[in-house]
Amino acid sequence: MTRHSTSGRTPWDTFAIVVSTVGFTGYFPVASGTAGTLVSACLFWALRDLASWHHVVIALGVLLLGIGVAGRAERIFGQKDSGKIVIDEMAGFWVTMLFHPPSLKWIVIGFALFRLFDVVKVFPADYAERRFQGGIGVMLDDVVAGTYANGVLHLLRWLAG
Repeated sequence: MTRHSTSGRTPWDTFAIVVSTVGFTGYFPVASGTAGTLVSACLFWALRDLASWHHVVIALGVLLLGIGVAGRAERIFGQKDSGKIVIDEMAGFWVTMLFHPPSLKWIVIGFALFRLFDVVKVFPADYAERRFQGGIGVMLDDVVAGTYANGVLHLLRWLAG
């Protein structure tokens, strides 16, 4: 790949930065992960009328794209799982919301649950974060957090009747 003479970055580097930071949301000065999740929640709300299978395809697409760009962004930023990388929050939030009603109520609850599980890092999320390198390591702990949040959200919906 050829490098841009002005920036020293390849087009792939630029793409990886833009996508991994979810349009530079990861540069938010405080709680960049929360900011990335908020952008994801807004996107989910905007696409709420899609069929469930579309949401599955989006979640898988974000996960696979995230594995590629997050690993590259780690090398560019020179830091393992840099706080600037928030595409993992996007994937985790989409996993949280799979097969749930796209109402504002459940999106807000899903947001809170995902952030809780993302911060707490319940096993095996903590293990995945430590064990795996590159993009898989960046993405996997958030997918695990999203899976936990999804399960609790199902339980809450069941309890609510």
